[in-house]
Amino acid sequence: MSLRICILETDILRPELVDQYQGYGQMFQRLFSQQPIAADFIVYNVMEGQYPSDDEQFDAYLVTGSKADSFGTDPWIQTLKTYLMDRYQRGDKLLGVCFGHQLLALLLGGKTERASQGWGVGTHRYTLAAKAPWMSPVMEELTLLISHQDQVTELPENATVIASSDFCPFAAYHINDQVLCFQGHPEFIHDYSRALLEIRQQHLGEKIYSQGVASLEQEHHGTTVAEWMMRFVAHKPQAEAAQG
Repeated sequence: MSLRICILETDILRPELVDQYQGYGQMFQRLFSQQPIAADFIVYNVMEGQYPSDDEQFDAYLVTGSKADSFGTDPWIQTLKTYLMDRYQRGDKLLGVCFGHQLLALLLGGKTERASQGWGVGTHRYTLAAKAPWMSPVMEELTLLISHQDQVTELPENATVIASSDFCPFAAYHINDQVLCFQGHPEFIHDYSRALLEIRQQHLGEKIYSQGVASLEQEHHGTTVAEWMMRFVAHKPQAEAAQG
């Protein structure tokens, strides 16, 4: 039986990118179609006020990336925070990427802010700091495409770091078997990252832009992270305990 995943889309792509990439919801659907656990997805754009009806049931809720700041005061962000806290208190599984990773950390007692390190772009390599049953296939290190100027600077009390680097110490974390978040973008592909770099070239400055473009020669582990996410959603620790 397929997992049912609610994608809470927190951005609208720039006009010059919409035709080719549609939106982050569709990018995630394409990504998840490449991993072995069957799942169905419904996308709701929360910037436009779209949410599931109360009677809809999902196995997890995924919060996408966004141009917005997770610590922003936009009304739609406040509405989303209220919605996510309700889902968390009900015990629902929550997934976050980039903006979603930061927003969930903030919501659950951590801290997110504009990073003193500046922009992170291109391909970035992380050391894996923890192992969990759902982290299959097993990796020695993780490489993901990134595009962010904000970071989680303090984790919620009960969070466990999964991946880190000198540039981004809290690059991925989980909270027990309920919350799993990544700063990097598993749904990105190299062409999309390149397009973002081109758009932001002047804003980034020549050095960061050039380093970002050069880093796109490296492969990334987006499909692996997608599989971890779906294994995390499917993981039933109670079943393990019963077998033990």
